[in-house]
Amino acid sequence: MYDISTRKRALALVTQGRSLNSVSQQTGVSRGAIRSWQQRLEPLPRIAPPDPGPPADNQAYSYLLGLYLGDGCISAHTRGGYYLRIACADAWPGLIEECRVAITKVRPGIGVYALQKEGYKMVTSYARHWPSLFPQHGPGKKHERVIALDGWQQAIVDAHPWEFIRGLIHSDGCRITNWTTRVVAGERRRYEYPRYFFTNLSGDIIRLFTDTLDKVGVDWKQANSRNISIARKASVALLDTHVGPKH
Repeated sequence: MYDISTRKRALALVTQGRSLNSVSQQTGVSRGAIRSWQQRLEPLPRIAPPDPGPPADNQAYSYLLGLYLGDGCISAHTRGGYYLRIACADAWPGLIEECRVAITKVRPGIGVYALQKEGYKMVTSYARHWPSLFPQHGPGKKHERVIALDGWQQAIVDAHPWEFIRGLIHSDGCRITNWTTRVVAGERRRYEYPRYFFTNLSGDIIRLFTDTLDKVGVDWKQANSRNISIARKASVALLDTHVGPKH
């Protein structure tokens, strides 16, 4: 009988292209034993790769965090890993590409693909440790549970507030043109002005959004429990500079 470490070492050498004879001579394991291990139906116990740690790019992570809180989810896979999924409307191909790029910057070398749905694409990436980057993951809908940032996440948002705001608006916000009428010199005229809206059912996510707006000097107004409006000219100009309309 050979212990598990000896089996793993022998099979690792075989997968490198070594012959059974050379592996047997190096490890002292018979060729028959090595061959039987290769042919076994039950694989050797798999060791999960270590957690790769913090995001590789904090600026990209701040943006991706905003997208995730707005239109993202994490779901478990039967083989032990997790899928990160971000829903992006077909109307905004630039947003779909920015989402894909952000994921690859946060976790370089990871696979990302877009699964077509009716009217939108689900930008998807599989990895074993997505929940460690998004501890807000949990059962049920986001607006039905507490959503709060961990200290390390808040530090990243504080360092890159505009990217966080941009991700939230790109997921659950919009830039529109409002209009009203005014009487000028006795004549009623139409007056148009731009406005940003952010809509989310979670009061916690609303607060994360408005707290970050406060930090960058953007004036906002709560239209109702789920809608935030930014209409003041100077604040709209700030958002136009750092966020801009979806594309």
